Amino acid sequence: MFMLLSSFSSSSFLLISFFFFLLFLPTSYSLTKPTNATRRHRQLSINYYATSCPQLEQLVASVTAQQFKEAPVSGPATIRLFFHDCFVEGCDGSILISSKPGTGVLVEKDAYDNRDLAAEAFESVRKAKVLVESKCPGVVSCADILVIAARDFVHLAGGPYYQVKKGRWDGKISKASRVNSNLPRANSTVDELIKLFKSKGLTMEDLVVLSGAHTIGFAHCEHFVNRLYDYGGTKQPDSAIDPRLLKALKMSCPRFGGNADIVAPFDVTTPFTFDNAYYGNLEAKLGLLATDQALFLDPRTKPLVQAMGKDRQKFFQEFAAAMEKMGSIGVKRGRRHGEKRKDCSMHMS
Repeated sequence: MFMLLSSFSSSSFLLISFFFFLLFLPTSYSLTKPTNATRRHRQLSINYYATSCPQLEQLVASVTAQQFKEAPVSGPATIRLFFHDCFVEGCDGSILISSKPGTGVLVEKDAYDNRDLAAEAFESVRKAKVLVESKCPGVVSCADILVIAARDFVHLAGGPYYQVKKGRWDGKISKASRVNSNLPRANSTVDELIKLFKSKGLTMEDLVVLSGAHTIGFAHCEHFVNRLYDYGGTKQPDSAIDPRLLKALKMSCPRFGGNADIVAPFDVTTPFTFDNAYYGNLEAKLGLLATDQALFLDPRTKPLVQAMGKDRQKFFQEFAAAMEKMGSIGVKRGRRHGEKRKDCSMHMS
């Protein structure tokens, strides 16, 4: 699932060797590089900063382009960061806040489910914020910068470029205790996923479309190792995994003791390109996570998976619309509910 997109430090990971995947790739493929439903916020607009910071998009783009070149993991990591922000407290930049030493208060970033959010994502937002503050001090929220950066990385990886509505304020609340119940589990059922998305004002269609973000990015072994050895307590592998993929994954993800830094691509066919191959992979039993593969196995979501797999342009259009919809969850406005942080990691007061 989109929400489970795992990231890693570019300086401290071991990537499953891609020659393993050549053992099972079909010949037609080539390897290429708040709990309540919320209404879409009507006060957001594309031209929100047209007067106060007209060069905003260009400033952020200069940073994201450089980050994508120097640390490609910044792309999927920032998209994941955007999701984790929006699903907890709304799209308000609360995921960016760091704990104050000595207070004993844990913020969202400290939650177990956010433990492997990549530093590159936070750094991308930090660099963009510093540059924007130098040109438009005290004007642009961290929440808006995160939304713009996520869009930029989608496009840089080959995905659609779409207009981003802006006008969010940064939230004042960030609590680790609110994370667990607002993010899906690695073993979530389709019923559970649909219910969670509905609680955010998102549909089953949005669930399938946003899951397409797994066309790029990687997951650590811990998120899928149960599928390889003891799926659902059967003491057998998940029968919905292609045997060649199963063999390749077992080589790098042993049942016990493996290297915690090992990761595998969500999309084994075009792992560095934002396209619709993710959906074709699900039809071919090449989904990495059980939650991904379940979208093809469930009769309610299977037709949507097939539709996205057949038409890349349709997927791009639907993905852009779903990202805008998700970006409207729990938007904060005004000083009573929000602030404009100069440092995204620190409250103003």
